[in-house]
Amino acid sequence: MLYLALKAVISGILIAAASEVAKRYPGFGALIASLPLVSVLGMMWLWRDRPDPANMAAHAQATFWYVLPSLPMFLLIPWLLRHGIGFWPAFGLGCALTIGLYLALTALAPRIGIVL
Repeated sequence: MLYLALKAVISGILIAAASEVAKRYPGFGALIASLPLVSVLGMMWLWRDRPDPANMAAHAQATFWYVLPSLPMFLLIPWLLRHGIGFWPAFGLGCALTIGLYLALTALAPRIGIVL
């Protein structure tokens, strides 16, 4: 239980730090947020818990494919904001787009030989 709490605290501190930096320096905050911190930390925790190269390789490869459908959200949200849509509707539409693209990926990937 202590190990789980430690993982949560370390991960939370990194996310909080990125958002605090972004308040003052939006570009630098975006750089920090764009780093694959969740993926890297997840791989570190997974490796510590289960040091299996085949499992880690499968995890890293699936992570690559799941990142791709999330990228259009980062184009849609600023476009909507610049065209007068409020933050929450823009955010919701960005999330909805990402969910739709995730569903499309999970349906399409096996048909083209991608293992997720």
